[in-house]
Amino acid sequence: MNENDTKRLSRLTAILTQLQTKRLLTATSLAEKFNVNVRTIYRDIRALEQAGVPILTEEGKGYTLMEGYKIPPVMFSESQANALILAEQLVLKNKDTSFVKDYTEAIDKIKAVLRQPEKDKANLLADRTRFEQNINRERNSNNISQLQNALTNFLLIKVEYSNEQNKVSDRILEPFALISTNENWLLIAWCRMRKAFRYFRLDRITRLEVLSENFTPHKMTLQEYFDKYY
Repeated sequence: MNENDTKRLSRLTAILTQLQTKRLLTATSLAEKFNVNVRTIYRDIRALEQAGVPILTEEGKGYTLMEGYKIPPVMFSESQANALILAEQLVLKNKDTSFVKDYTEAIDKIKAVLRQPEKDKANLLADRTRFEQNINRERNSNNISQLQNALTNFLLIKVEYSNEQNKVSDRILEPFALISTNENWLLIAWCRMRKAFRYFRLDRITRLEVLSENFTPHKMTLQEYFDKYY
């Protein structure tokens, strides 16, 4: 096997992993990722199809993998998968590019073994989480796991919240995103009492309950939220 064959085999394997990780992939995005032209990606997709991989083409949208194709048993609970996604945000702050690349590829493989609903939740959580290093390294919250679950399953939460003046109030919230500053974790959520998006410091949430009632998802990314409100 020559060097070109080795590179192609590696690329085909990576494309298959990507197809298992994402719901839809375009030839253009794959070409950019692997630094090849679009025609090469077309040939790679045909090669995978000829090898028996059930790739579906959605006209004008991209490629997707038939649900359930060779997906091994899920070895992670939803909370464990969420913890790995959060860890990915920490790793992305690392200055060593090789370490970041290796971890990102490992996370892609982990996402690939998840069923599509869990995969969608993992991708949503990755989009809705931002992290800055906490220089104090103090554990000032024990609610992140519950909030991740509520966020990805679009479940309302009821919190008892103490503001800067130590005034306590009960709020019904629609969790939207989790971000970390240099000092605190913050929840961005739609507050039904204020009828607006608000920031809530996790260390000021004195009681939290995840309710069984769903809310309608907010159809925007975290970046779109920042662009719209800031």
